[in-house]
Amino acid sequence: MLTLRSINDVNLAKFLAFDIPLFKGITSDLFPEVEVPTPDYKNLFDCIRNQMVKLNLTETDYFLEKIIQLYEMILVRHGLMVVGMPFAGKTCVTTILANALTECCEKNFMGEQTVQITRLNPKSISMKLLYGYTDESTNEWTDGLLAVKFRGFARQENPERKWLIFDGPVDAIWIENMNTVLDDNKKLCLNSGEIIAMSKTMSMIFEPMDLLVASPATVSRCGMVYMEPFEMGWTPLYKSWINSLKDTIKQEDLEEIDMLFNWTIDPILEHKLQFLHEMSPTQDQNLVNALIRMFSTYLTEFYNPNFLTQDIKIRHTVIDSYFVMSVVWSLGGSVTTESRKPFDLFIKKLFALDIKFPDIKTKK
Repeated sequence: MLTLRSINDVNLAKFLAFDIPLFKGITSDLFPEVEVPTPDYKNLFDCIRNQMVKLNLTETDYFLEKIIQLYEMILVRHGLMVVGMPFAGKTCVTTILANALTECCEKNFMGEQTVQITRLNPKSISMKLLYGYTDESTNEWTDGLLAVKFRGFARQENPERKWLIFDGPVDAIWIENMNTVLDDNKKLCLNSGEIIAMSKTMSMIFEPMDLLVASPATVSRCGMVYMEPFEMGWTPLYKSWINSLKDTIKQEDLEEIDMLFNWTIDPILEHKLQFLHEMSPTQDQNLVNALIRMFSTYLTEFYNPNFLTQDIKIRHTVIDSYFVMSVVWSLGGSVTTESRKPFDLFIKKLFALDIKFPDIKTKK
């Protein structure tokens, strides 16, 4: 049971959705009739939900699962990567987990400690400014940003967790210098000859989009938590946004907006994927986020109390008109010139109730 639990903790987090059933099939053959008990994370889940409410984030089973996987990976690895495309929730996962562990510490749950976070983009500065350099004229050594932050964490003797998060691309240049940190040595070796040992409370966390140019030497040294935007979907973005409108817009107007989103978004995205062409690849979440931003700018007049006194039919007509305008220039903004006319016809049929969602699922 202990062996199976260890295998699951280290490997499940790195698999894609379609790989997980295969992996579970293999482990069930290797460990027949062995069931791993579910860990008791009740207090941690309560703190996670509290932090999600504070940040107006939408709770999903997938999101909670990834938070727990990240937590379990931090317990067993001092270097790990949270990999995934934008809108997969990587930054939100690390932020919520850090805040939840800090709340657990305040409430004396699970023996946890407060979390300190230093976040930086390693590709935003040069290698010299990241690690440090020697001045050629004076032969004086100047510490880099990473060296300063790493040394600051290493010298702290308090039991608080310290996460050094690299939120940016991983390439074969800057991260190769960290191999001695990520392996069992746990030491940062600078060109000045200084060696800084990593403390037990430190964790090195990377948030890259992919590992296309990362070397096997680096990948093998890190624990992996892979996140997929497809599993998150666009619904959490919408729910968090609609929650922010509840105090300013009437309930019947919110219901109209909710009906429009739930009725049209999936058919349009599905039709665009199957039958239309884009100038450049896009993500569903990014398109829906663009729709929300554009639609929000049109809804500012609903914050005027005088406008809210208008008849409900007038308000809904205004909402419908603004929504159609936003849909055309957000969800359809990336299609090519040749695809604009088919997209226009599809939108007209959809809003004229001449087409329904099941009708567009036939393959091209």
